[in-house]
Amino acid sequence: MATGRIWTYAPDSGHVEGQDLTGYAVVARDGTVGQVTRQADPHGMRHLVVDSGVWLFGRSAVVPAGLVTGIDPRARRVSLACTAGAVKAAPRFRIDSETRDARYLATVGEHYERLAVPRTATD
Repeated sequence: MATGRIWTYAPDSGHVEGQDLTGYAVVARDGTVGQVTRQADPHGMRHLVVDSGVWLFGRSAVVPAGLVTGIDPRARRVSLACTAGAVKAAPRFRIDSETRDARYLATVGEHYERLAVPRTATD
């Protein structure tokens, strides 16, 4: 199972424990992906569920917390270290119970880990 830093917010991401990101816009390196509909932390695998609206034909995607590079509470925006295409290519999210399924989340983590997205210059 994928574990480790992909499932935790980077220290310089701006994440504050207990912060509610629901409704925040999610922006990849190349454009807006959607908005946060839910946050979860099953099995120590912290992630956001992002509703992509019409961009991905109305489907949602799971984004591990480790991809978050910045959180701007004023603008209500979460920035990601990956492209919108990487989010679109992630394993399809179908039902809410999948965000509690360790095997599904491991597959999601492996997808993003293959991208070798650097989190920070100090990692």
